[in-house]
Amino acid sequence: MLKTIIKKEILNNIFSFRFLVTFVLLLVIVSFMAFILTDDYLRRLDEYSLRQREIENYLGKYAHFNRIRGVIDPSQPPLAFYSLIRGLSSDTNINNFDNDPLPVMFPLIDLVFIVTILLSLIALLFSYDSISGEKEDGTLKLMLSNKLSRSKMILGKIVGGSLTLLIPFVFSLLIGLLIIILNPKVNWKGADWGAFALIFLTSIIYFTLFYCLGVFISSRHHSSSSSIMTSLFIWVLLILIIPNLSPYVASFLAKTPSRIKVDREVYRLTQVERDDVGRRLSRERRLEMYKKYPFLSENLSEAEIKRKIAQDSGFKKAYQELTEAIENAWREANEIQRVKADLIQRDLDRKQEAQQRLSTYISMASPLADFTYLATDLSSTGIRSRIHFSRIAENWWGAFGDYRTKKIATLKEKDPTIDVWNTAVDVSDRPRFQYQQEALSDRFNGTIRFFVILLIFNLIFFTAAFFSFIRYDVR
Repeated sequence: MLKTIIKKEILNNIFSFRFLVTFVLLLVIVSFMAFILTDDYLRRLDEYSLRQREIENYLGKYAHFNRIRGVIDPSQPPLAFYSLIRGLSSDTNINNFDNDPLPVMFPLIDLVFIVTILLSLIALLFSYDSISGEKEDGTLKLMLSNKLSRSKMILGKIVGGSLTLLIPFVFSLLIGLLIIILNPKVNWKGADWGAFALIFLTSIIYFTLFYCLGVFISSRHHSSSSSIMTSLFIWVLLILIIPNLSPYVASFLAKTPSRIKVDREVYRLTQVERDDVGRRLSRERRLEMYKKYPFLSENLSEAEIKRKIAQDSGFKKAYQELTEAIENAWREANEIQRVKADLIQRDLDRKQEAQQRLSTYISMASPLADFTYLATDLSSTGIRSRIHFSRIAENWWGAFGDYRTKKIATLKEKDPTIDVWNTAVDVSDRPRFQYQQEALSDRFNGTIRFFVILLIFNLIFFTAAFFSFIRYDVR
């Protein structure tokens, strides 16, 4: 009997006009999405390769340790998953508005948008009259009069309706995947396919919970018109209001200092006040060295200093001590001011982290937020990927710092008078930044909580629909 109900539900939905509209809509949108996002990914890939070549060319001519930090700053290469999910890394800089305003004004649609917005709404449009509509038609009372179990009927409706939605979703997704993987420049690896399989499974859970929600709402109403109004109201609440209000609620409950004021104070400490402290300490160190080596106080030109260094080993040693003392003075000034700035920065980071964590917890009351967090983290396009990238970049900066220290020591050994910070050096042997995606197992472990929450939503709505229909008055 259960199979009969499921089959009936599937056939009724397939031969309906809304199924035809859904099928065509998903097919067109997913196909265009795959084509446009793939083209966007390839454009980013070309831009990234061009940028890396330009950096190498620049460093070959103008590599000064005082200027290259911003040039060699690590950047994340475009990921193959960008052809399906845009994530956080797709945010367009407003400075690019003049070159291409469309991505700023009208962001591209991706798989997350299709699942969270379109499929959730379609699921409600398919299920809002599953109970109340049959009551209005008189078929519900007729079916139950034939001693059909209510539990089997509600289960068959939910399963049949969910399977109906799966048909256009799977078909359109297959077409989209073909568009992506048939492009020879798009290289999906095993971890990408594993992440896609998990996202696909979660997508089914996601739209199924909205179908259960629609059946629950339908079983609480006796007319389809009131059922669809309630469905749309709850959809707006779960999809639009809760996720968008969560940052504002969190900022009200967990306030943070002004980022602009903190940045200004950090700049004052690390630049203006640092210079004052550095000049004072270097002056003190210089006077100490003059007392130790009076001949260093002579007003000599750079050429005379180099000549004396070459001729007099004692002068060379004294001059190296002077140079080292001055550098230590500035190093000490930087450390003193860095400690002060770090105290302010850590306080801001701690409060911002608490605010972000609270905002995340509040937004998790929305299935849309849970699916978005899960899909973007699994595909390495979300917040987790940003943190992972920052960790790799920090390790690379440590390696580059060691390289720079050795390079400077070598330059000073050759010429103690050299300005190591503003002299062009050969950095072709520097450590290169290599980005590695986080392991899929670690990404999965980090998203389990969102997966569990979606399952709980599903269970709650299914249970609510089941017991509401058990008590439903079919008269």
